[in-house]
Amino acid sequence: MGEPRVIECRLPAKSSGARRRRMHTGCRMALSRGLRCCQRVLSWVPVLIIALVVLWSYYAYVWELCLVTVTYPLEKVIYLIIFHAVFLIFIWTYWKAVFTPPKQPSKKFLLSYAEKERYDNEESPDAQKQILAEFARKLPVYTRTGSGAVRFCDRCQVVKPDRCHHCSVCGMCILKMDHHCPWVNNCIGYSNYKFFLLFLAYSMLYCLYIASTVFKYFLLYWTDELSNGRAKFHVLFLLFVSLMFFISLMFLFGYHCWLVGMNRTTLEAFAVPVFQSGPDKNGFNLGVQRNITQVFGKHWRLWFIPVFTSLGDGFSFPMRTVSESQNPLLSREDHWDEEASDEENPASYESSDITIQIDK
Repeated sequence: MGEPRVIECRLPAKSSGARRRRMHTGCRMALSRGLRCCQRVLSWVPVLIIALVVLWSYYAYVWELCLVTVTYPLEKVIYLIIFHAVFLIFIWTYWKAVFTPPKQPSKKFLLSYAEKERYDNEESPDAQKQILAEFARKLPVYTRTGSGAVRFCDRCQVVKPDRCHHCSVCGMCILKMDHHCPWVNNCIGYSNYKFFLLFLAYSMLYCLYIASTVFKYFLLYWTDELSNGRAKFHVLFLLFVSLMFFISLMFLFGYHCWLVGMNRTTLEAFAVPVFQSGPDKNGFNLGVQRNITQVFGKHWRLWFIPVFTSLGDGFSFPMRTVSESQNPLLSREDHWDEEASDEENPASYESSDITIQIDK
């Protein structure tokens, strides 16, 4: 018998190239995960800064001002009671703004597997628009893209409800998205916009109360009528910091009050929403009173408490340019004032002709 033959097996160059590609893909995925992890950690830095400033202001006001600087016991008690009432409501609203998750579109806005396959396999943009238009017919969707197509998110694979936008920071679509706020590390939208507004309002109140009560002792320290010490530094900086935050918050809160009065989001103020009839910056404007109730609810006693009272479901909204037959939200118990006045007027309407009867 002859010697056994040795068969050499050499892997083709293609398999080694495939291994290298898999290694590169794995490295890119690992690097991407690491960057996202770092981004999530760093996103809490502004919140940490706010927390540290608030903790310092609490210590400086309670200990250095009230317990060290203020001499009259009654004045101390009054200052401390009012301060803690304002402080608690301020912390409550900030907590709600930070930890209330933004609402996302429901599953009914998600393309089915078959429709998704049709959409991906279709190469013609016009055919893709037609697929989305057919799917959106059963949805309460009235806004469009600039080209008139149904708004669709390629990342989340959902047909966007009205006023919904994709947040690149959060990586998801947000209902009635206003903006992404780094100071609360959260997306401000339908579910937490009221909490954000109350946070701004009570932040202003917190800063204004501190500045107004500290100002007298600031003057005493400034004129050397009080002895120099550690409390002087805290009292002086309490006034400067509170006034600085109050001025900046005043402009931001005023801008958002204007947005609420016009029933717009920050995104809609910069990019006019497009409806089936065309662009309309006042498409959601129902009048100041109704616009306010859309955010704060119908019961005014709950407006100033950080509990959710906004109207609607976040998926569809009453619109000024859409008739009641198209938008069921307008056919509810809250009708336009014109309807009641029309019933009282002795006028009859037939098709587009209007006949006015005048009693002599």
